[in-house]
Amino acid sequence: MVNNVPVKSLQHGGFTIEGYSRAAVQTYWRVPELSLGFDLGAQPWSFMGTENWFVSHGHLDHIAALPVYVSRRRMMKMEPPRIYLPEGVIGPVREILKQFSRMDRGRMPVELIAIQPDQEIELSRELVVTTTATTHTVPSIGFVVWDRRKKLKDEYVGLEGHEIRDLRQAGTEITREVRTPLIAYLGDSSPPGLDNCPAMFEAKVLICELTFVAPDHRKDKIHKFGHMHLDDFVDRRDKFKNELVIASHLSTRYHPKQVEKMVQKRLPDMLDDRLHLWL
Repeated sequence: MVNNVPVKSLQHGGFTIEGYSRAAVQTYWRVPELSLGFDLGAQPWSFMGTENWFVSHGHLDHIAALPVYVSRRRMMKMEPPRIYLPEGVIGPVREILKQFSRMDRGRMPVELIAIQPDQEIELSRELVVTTTATTHTVPSIGFVVWDRRKKLKDEYVGLEGHEIRDLRQAGTEITREVRTPLIAYLGDSSPPGLDNCPAMFEAKVLICELTFVAPDHRKDKIHKFGHMHLDDFVDRRDKFKNELVIASHLSTRYHPKQVEKMVQKRLPDMLDDRLHLWL
């Protein structure tokens, strides 16, 4: 396998979280078991087989590899991918692909799908993705991936099989939909983007940006430019109900050892060992 860009991997609850994220450098994630990924700041060769991508916003460290990914799938004779992007980004991306196609003299087959906040996207009978507005310097969207199941309504639990069959044949709705948030992806955002989506705190796995950790970095300025500070995690420590919180997108101003030291000082229990620094 060609390893052309860094990829870190973590297993949790039947899912493989793969990717890399560094502020202003490149961000890309995928969950192969769900056949989807988030952001395309770079495109590891091993990610090519994942056909559904959700792009949070148009900054280059989150979208620059989109033409490369589309072109590679075409060269490998794969089906055109589906890429979901904020509505305002669709036009520029189409123009970029058109110009790359002229230079490359190759087609750029892709399904670009415009999305807005508070939207629901059905990927399969069991898998649904919802969108939420985040707060960054450009229009940006966060995502929650849900498991969707049909379960027998409480009033019919305990009935015999033939009784359930008769109710169904009579046109009675005997099931209810139950949803479980599996993976939440914040993208780049200041705290309101996280706070305004309760499911972010409830998903089994939350991939959350943590760009700044130093105590002398001003939070008001950090929030103005659409990012999170370590203090924002500390202030919300009781809200995180997730099994795993991945803190990523750290500033290049910090060495990994600095990050570990500052985070462990403020959160010595690492959110009951649920906080994982993606360094």
